[in-house]
Parts: sequence; C-alpha cells; structure tokens
Amino acid sequence: MRTGISIMFAISAALAFSADPVTFTKDVAPIFQRSCQNCHRPGSIAPMALLNYKDARPWARSIKEKVVRRQMPPWHIDRNIGINKFKDDPSLSEKEIATIASWVDQGSPEGNPADMPPPRQFSANDQWHIQPDLVVSMSKPYKLRAKGGDEYYDIDIDPGFKEDVYISAVETKPDQGFRVVHHATTNLVEDPEEDPVGLFLNEYAVGKNADLFPENAGRLVKAGSKIHLNLHLHPYGEETPVLVSVGFKFYPKGKVPKYVTFTQHMGDVKDDLDLPAGQVTRSDGYFRLPKPALVSAFQPHFHARGKAQCMEAIYPDVNPYSARPLPAKVETLSCVSEFQFGWSLTYPYAEDAAPLLPAGTIIHVSTWHDNSDNNKNNPNPKNWVGYGQRTIDEMSFAWVSLYYLDQADFDARVQTRNAANMAKR
Repeated sequence: MRTGISIMFAISAALAFSADPVTFTKDVAPIFQRSCQNCHRPGSIAPMALLNYKDARPWARSIKEKVVRRQMPPWHIDRNIGINKFKDDPSLSEKEIATIASWVDQGSPEGNPADMPPPRQFSANDQWHIQPDLVVSMSKPYKLRAKGGDEYYDIDIDPGFKEDVYISAVETKPDQGFRVVHHATTNLVEDPEEDPVGLFLNEYAVGKNADLFPENAGRLVKAGSKIHLNLHLHPYGEETPVLVSVGFKFYPKGKVPKYVTFTQHMGDVKDDLDLPAGQVTRSDGYFRLPKPALVSAFQPHFHARGKAQCMEAIYPDVNPYSARPLPAKVETLSCVSEFQFGWSLTYPYAEDAAPLLPAGTIIHVSTWHDNSDNNKNNPNPKNWVGYGQRTIDEMSFAWVSLYYLDQADFDARVQTRNAANMAKR
C-alpha cells in the first residue's frame, strides 16, 4: 500500500507542475524502448508489441494499471524494505510511472510523429538478459505430450570447450515451449564416469532472468566439460515442442577471477511445509554461513501458490559469553511482497550494496503461500498442499548467490564500505 500511495503522490505532483501535454512520441515511447520492448515485440514472450503508437494505444488503460501497481515491467522487490540497488534493474521510476499515467489520463494522445525516437534495433542476442559470448542449445526439440502428469527429461550437450574458461554470467531459457517449462537445471559435468550428474551451475524457473556474477568473481568451466540439462515439463492441453538453450558470458582470455561464486538453496522447508486449503500460510527456514560471505543475488522460489518471501540476516552475538549479552541484530535484506506467478526473477545486488555478512550469520527465509481462492493461479484451493516436485505441489526456499571471503578480506571490505557510507552523509 505504501508503494501505491507514493506513486499516486508522484503522479499528482507531476500533473500539478507540468502544464505540457504528455504524448506517446515524446514522452512514453522512450520509456517503452528502455524497459518494455525487449519482451513486447514480435517473436518475443509478451502477448503484444509496444513498438509504436498503433501497437500501444489499444492497451493504454491496461498499461497504466500494470505500471501503477508495479506489476510491469516484472520487478517485484518491495521498495520500502531492505536493499534497493540492483544490477540491470528494468523497473520504472516514479516519474516514469507518473508520465505513463498522465498520458493515459489525458486521452493517450500520439503527439508529433517527428518527436518519435529512432526505432530500437534488435539482434539475436536481445532475446537474452545478457549478451552471451556463446549459446549452447539442444540439438532438436523434445515433444511434450498434450495431457498427463509432469514429465522430466535429461540430456547432455557438448559445448566444445577446448580450454579452461571462466564465466561472468550465465542464463538458461526456453527457445520453444516457454509455457510448459516449469524449470530447467543446468549442471557442469567434468568427468562423466566419476560424476555423471555434475556440479550445479544455473537454473531456469518460469520467467527467470540471468545470473550475473559480481566483479572479479566467476565460475570455472574446465576444458571438455559437458552441460547436463534436466527439464521439468508440465503439459497444458496441446503437444508442445520444447527447446532450451544456455548462454555464457566469459571473462577475457587469461583473466582469472579472484573469487569462486556459486548459487545454492537457503531456508528450505520440506517435510514441515503444511498449507491448509483456503488459507495464507507462513513458513520459515534457516541457513548458517560457515564463513564470511558476500551475497550477490536473491531469488525466491515457490510454485503457483507463492505470495511473498523475505530474506533477513540474523547476525552473531558480539559477545555471547557476556553476563549481559546484547540482543541479536536482525536486518531485512530483501522482500518480494507481491510475487507474480510466471516471473521467478533473480535480483542481483549492485556491487556497493551487496550484503557483507560475518561468519555465523543466519540467513532467515520467510515465505508466504496463498492456498485460497483469492489466488487466481491456485490449481485447486480446496486441497491441502505440501512439499513436492510436481507443479501442483509446493516448495519454499530461496536461491542465494554468494562467495566466501577470508577474514582479512572481509574486514577490509567492511571498513571500505563503512567509510564510503560515512562520506555520503
């Protein structure tokens, strides 16, 4: 509610201080080019294009509703809680939201065609959230049957790595069958005989963006490594071809990043996940950091009944053996307060905002599920639901990306961060 109120104040202020009419060509089109057209164009995942006035005008009122509610562009971090500085944040500023709302309220005028910015030019790489140096794809689509239970499909792909390389970003996405891919997990297989499954690399969940690694941090891909893809597919009534690709962005040849970054589950709730019919239910999970760490990204994970998730840090006591120990310090890092099914987004923290956490910090993940008929995505609000792999089951955890630091490095980073924060005051 606070976000919506602040947006409405911004809209009112924009109207009060601007006597000029808001037009599509001069004011709205540049916003659409930056934050909307990558998806809203022919051949991409959005249901309609927003390349020009003719495309956008029929959808004007719907566009206003979606952007004022911050449902579009997809970026559902709560701006009133925790960290709000991220890499590749496509979300709109309150001024941009006010501009779009004013345009609609003024009758959605086109304006002077001469004010229209040059059309944005798209390349094959614009289908990605990153600009991949290499794209590895399945050799042919897997045909998912029209009806039945969930299917799981495994395939190994040889990307042809002739030498060791380090990656700075990775993204997995469906090229075909977007609607039926519940998730696609990619693993690095270095030795097929010793470890045929391999090491976890990246996961696509419905609507997910890319994993962007912090500066001077990355993953080693050894020469000869294969990519193992595990696809979880859910039929939706018609036979569907499914084709999945993985995009890699590399460090320059010879560059060895200092830190090894990785992504893992935190705050898992499995056997205790208990979601009665017709209710909103909270569950809590925990993970203790064994070493000092920099947390680089946060991604909530649940299925169709997911409503919200928050991640907080419970810091270790300064002196737990004191006769009068101080209360544990707790800091909320991030919240997604209104999860939108279909957008399992990763939120990569900006370099100067990524949490620096001491050894012993407990990552506390709180998750809310809505198993009522108020949730339009709920497969069946009359049924109890627990943990499970199927699309109609539920999960409760966060994907957290991080790398560990030695104590001296951590102390130096904290000192630098504190000095920078003091300088801003």
